[in-house]
Amino acid sequence: MASVTYDHVVKRYTADVTVVKDFNVEIQDKEFMVLVGPSGCGKSTALRMLAGLEGITEGEIRIGERKINDVAAKDRDIAMVFQSYALYPHMSVYDNMAFPLQMRHMPKAEIDTRVKNASRILGLDDFLQRKPRALSGGQRQRVALGRAIVRDPQVFLLDEPLSNLDAKLRGQTRIELQKLHRDLETTFIYVTHDQVEAMTMGDRIALMYDGVLQQVGTPSEIYDHPANLFVAGFIGSPSMNFVPVTTSNGTAKGSTFEVKLPKPIGEKKGTLGFRPEALTDRAVEGGSTLEMKVDVVERLGSDQYLYGQVGGDQVTARVDPRMKVASGDEVRLGLDIRSIHVFDAETDKALL
Repeated sequence: MASVTYDHVVKRYTADVTVVKDFNVEIQDKEFMVLVGPSGCGKSTALRMLAGLEGITEGEIRIGERKINDVAAKDRDIAMVFQSYALYPHMSVYDNMAFPLQMRHMPKAEIDTRVKNASRILGLDDFLQRKPRALSGGQRQRVALGRAIVRDPQVFLLDEPLSNLDAKLRGQTRIELQKLHRDLETTFIYVTHDQVEAMTMGDRIALMYDGVLQQVGTPSEIYDHPANLFVAGFIGSPSMNFVPVTTSNGTAKGSTFEVKLPKPIGEKKGTLGFRPEALTDRAVEGGSTLEMKVDVVERLGSDQYLYGQVGGDQVTARVDPRMKVASGDEVRLGLDIRSIHVFDAETDKALL
């Protein structure tokens, strides 16, 4: 097994088109790292450079201590699972999984052992003689994973592998992938645009936007301490609330409210950020209060979301599902100041 290092990696297609800009990440041996960001941010290109499917314009990529910039894809000792599964429709499940080993001219007995071991891990024993067309989407995805497992690679690369599955199956497969990572004890690098997948699966997350790495950290670090306005808004569902404020003397003043800050910030124009769960239907000790006019109430059983306005700003609150509230109501909400953030208006970087 091995670590993976991106060292000042750049991918440029033309002088005017750079899709990955000075990318620096160290992925530890046996780590589950998730590259996440919106479509077009460069995350899949970063993965494809590691796989050898895209050239590297500048910088180095290393697997362990080995520089692989000029190493052929087949010699990098990695396995990649694609969004489209990429199964051979005329081959059985067994033959699809065995094929990469046959291409290496591995002995039949060793191939059989590896295929059956992967089949047992993935629960595919009853499907080995079926063709892909006779399988569900989730089963096909497991076959694609099995084809990667049999190779016993140093690193697994997974490019949006769950995007073709329905919501329920995605949830089940997320759990299966985490178990698989734990059982195989191998480095996983997983690309997704879905922040829920990133938060639930990754040991750490590398969040990208417009080709630039925005922040690397554990899910809790990125959720609780976003480095900038983009990270704060991308991670979390519903998204963080953002309200323009002016800070001075340890307070942040909005259009119709004033919030105490946990620590003083100089006089600045900024953006106050707070997540929906930072608002509650009761007063918070040492906190502040906001007056909200409720536009929409969304009840989800265990949660209740209020969408409305504080002054002229749109705000979302997650409140007790037993709270009696209806559209058009005006409610007073407590704001936990321990959970607020302030971002600089010019740089978007976190000040608090």
